[in-house]
Amino acid sequence: MLEKFITLMLIGKTDKDEKGATATEYGLLVGLIALVIVFGVAIFGNALNTFFAGLGGTVGGW
Repeated sequence: MLEKFITLMLIGKTDKDEKGATATEYGLLVGLIALVIVFGVAIFGNALNTFFAGLGGTVGGW
């Protein structure tokens, strides 16, 4: 009987730990996406600026 109680207590604690781990994983994923965006803008920023400036000039000329 005591063994079943201990097993149930351990299973219950595992569920709570997994929820915390999931939140941590989502936090790391958001941080990674933010880094990719920052480096992407740093690398392709001038090319994107030129592209959108040309596109704006074309659309404005219609």
